[in-house]
Amino acid sequence: MTSLAVVLIVLAAAALILALRTRASTGLPWAPILADDARVGRGLERPLLARRYGLSGKPDYLIERGGRQIPVEVKPGRYAKQPYESDLMQLAAYCLLVEETSGHAPPYGILRYAEASFRLRYTPEVRADLLTILDEMRDLLDAEDADRSHSQPGRCAGCGFADICEDSLA
Repeated sequence: MTSLAVVLIVLAAAALILALRTRASTGLPWAPILADDARVGRGLERPLLARRYGLSGKPDYLIERGGRQIPVEVKPGRYAKQPYESDLMQLAAYCLLVEETSGHAPPYGILRYAEASFRLRYTPEVRADLLTILDEMRDLLDAEDADRSHSQPGRCAGCGFADICEDSLA
């Protein structure tokens, strides 16, 4: 009977070590996960919605730290030493959504690339920058004609307007 107990203890320890390594590889802090959009059944039922800003979305994860919801966006295919501005603004949008839906602004959001994690402090300046970008995006949607904003054929190839766009690189 004691040899069975030893085997079970060793298996439990191995499972714990594997779980800890898996958690560490995600780049997430050790915190309760409130929603996990990466796995079926654990994500948010509906997207977060901020009607007054015309904004909705689902972060990859929502974790809880210090009684606050923290959005986490994961870009597993990105390898960069510095975060892209567009990714930071996407994360800022999730921070705004958390603020609007929970009534409390998160102090920060987390952006995870393949080999690095970045923390975006959600400050009034970041919020103001995001709102300016949202206004600019709305203006472009209302415009008769908008110029292409990049020089990347891959982005054009994945665009839903590539077949009708006169500026398409694809």
